[in-house]
Amino acid sequence: MLEGRKNDPTQGGLANKSGRVLEGTVISLFKEHGFEVVYYRAWVKAPYLYSEELLLRDAPYISIYGHKAKTEFLVQSKRLSLTVRIECKWQQVCGSVDEKFPYLYLNCIFAMPEDFIIIVLDGGGAKPSAVSWLKNAAATRQLIPADKGEKRVEVLSLSEFLGWANRALR
Repeated sequence: MLEGRKNDPTQGGLANKSGRVLEGTVISLFKEHGFEVVYYRAWVKAPYLYSEELLLRDAPYISIYGHKAKTEFLVQSKRLSLTVRIECKWQQVCGSVDEKFPYLYLNCIFAMPEDFIIIVLDGGGAKPSAVSWLKNAAATRQLIPADKGEKRVEVLSLSEFLGWANRALR
């Protein structure tokens, strides 16, 4: 019975694979623009070993619940004076990812230390009303207190993100 599962992937397994494809696209894009890709845990131990144009993977932060969390990427570019955290969400079929959008948004505002966060959201499976809520919250800067006035959250589809990156990373 277990052997049959290898050939019949679960919905969760397919979702993880699709998410890795999205992450691979982001990695390829940054490599094309001359960024070095390295895991955060390796970089933090010896940052002097790496360039100043970095795409750090699995970047940690402490969530609004006070536990260890991580996002897929943290971009650090001295040349461009750019620091941006990138969270990738791919939902191809109906599921629970969109139910977590408020938690994600609150983490962007209150827990992630960077002033600029991009949420790459695509796949077509998220509830349209949930996507609208997230985009509207980010666009209208909902819940951003005065002491976090510089905080900027953008919600972009994959094609919008590719366009942003091709302009911003020149």
